[in-house]
Amino acid sequence: MTTKRKRREFTPEFKAEAVKLVVAEGLSRAEVARDLGLSPSMVSRWLEQAEKSRAPGALSSEERTELKRLRRENKVLRTEREILKKAAAFFAKESL
Repeated sequence: MTTKRKRREFTPEFKAEAVKLVVAEGLSRAEVARDLGLSPSMVSRWLEQAEKSRAPGALSSEERTELKRLRRENKVLRTEREILKKAAAFFAKESL
């Protein structure tokens, strides 16, 4: 019988420290991964995320979440507005 391994979760501070070891300390991704008990691909993914977040004009994860929520809300509001426009036109025709 195969049991699923629980997915490990890491704090943002832990991820930042791993990225710092590669960027500031000059260690290789493989060395950092081995020292911290991680896979090299995980360290690489964290490095890519750190580079994206440092890019000029890049949004933080909180800002991306809020932007997604606002876009969804905007879509609902536009749909509601269109329905109201059609209803107003319908009732305007009927009252003539």
